[in-house]
Amino acid sequence: MSVHSSRREFLQLSTLGLGALAFLPYCTSRTSPDAEKAVGGGKAGATYTNPVYAGQFPDPFVLRHEGTYYAFATTGQSQKKDGRIFSILTSKNLYDWEEVGGALTPPAGSEGADFWAPEVVFVNGKFYMYYSRGGGAINANVGHRLHVATSDKPAGPYQEVALMDVPESKFTIDAHPFQDTDGSWYLFYARDFTESNDGYYPGTGLVVDRLIDMTKLANESRTVMRARHPWTLFEANRRMPIYDNRVFAQWHTLEGPFMRKHEGKYYCFYSGANFLTDRYGVDFVVADSILGPYSDAGAEKGARVLHSVPGKVRGPGHHSHAMSPDGKTEVLVYHAWDEAMKERQLCIDPLLWTPEGPRCQGPTYTPQPRLT
Repeated sequence: MSVHSSRREFLQLSTLGLGALAFLPYCTSRTSPDAEKAVGGGKAGATYTNPVYAGQFPDPFVLRHEGTYYAFATTGQSQKKDGRIFSILTSKNLYDWEEVGGALTPPAGSEGADFWAPEVVFVNGKFYMYYSRGGGAINANVGHRLHVATSDKPAGPYQEVALMDVPESKFTIDAHPFQDTDGSWYLFYARDFTESNDGYYPGTGLVVDRLIDMTKLANESRTVMRARHPWTLFEANRRMPIYDNRVFAQWHTLEGPFMRKHEGKYYCFYSGANFLTDRYGVDFVVADSILGPYSDAGAEKGARVLHSVPGKVRGPGHHSHAMSPDGKTEVLVYHAWDEAMKERQLCIDPLLWTPEGPRCQGPTYTPQPRLT
């Protein structure tokens, strides 16, 4: 998600199902011969076709616990039928999903606020959900802040227990907890930078901080990456109420961080650009240490991991990673717009680690072989 009043209004509309409103060679839409044969006549269950869940499901995060996959999604200002916030689906195989209600009990005093991008981890017998809330009907000029809630069960209900404030930022979103191989926990998130320096654009960038415990930051944040390439533009000449109506000639966005440690290196995946455009997609930065410095060398022209397919798939991104049921294949779980751009729907495709770096075998939109 990203800041600011125009986007917030769109998110509110899209959550209600009302809608609004340079393909790269790195991102391929793969259609295997077997999958083509399966159209209209393949064996039941042998293939899948995106979206794997056709309802509104933005910013999907997947947790696997005791053999069941739990997918969590943004609900904006709306609540589920049970009165809770954040949609939950369950699955045994990543392909067939069942809705089970909402996750978070609305915190006191949060009426009318936007709730974005939940992520859940299981630590010492307890589930911790990280998310942001703010703005919305309460006050369009109020930015988002990070919060954490806990539950004894993966599907909740979760109860908010702490504010994880970042005092130097008026707008902080997309919290992603990560445990390093030495057992230490870190929190990656996205926050605003309003000044241009060292060749970077103003906009939303990526940050990491150490967790003292699961509900408290060390307040020793390090910048992971800020926008420095034209393709991550969110909006030109953007007026920002949250910053006293200041107009930014270019406002850029990096959001939705997700950390993966692979062969000794730290890969921080993220989504960049305006989520309504064909430029929006998934890229990465890489470092030898979790605190950096991180490099995005190779990202000058556009998102390398996952990108739109003109006329077929628009705005794929804000993803999480999961392993196939047999533990052999890494899968990217992401959202993409439906044709009418009324819903961002749940999609999955395999991720490959190539000599050039991670690449998604997608976004796909035709039948694909299921992973076991």
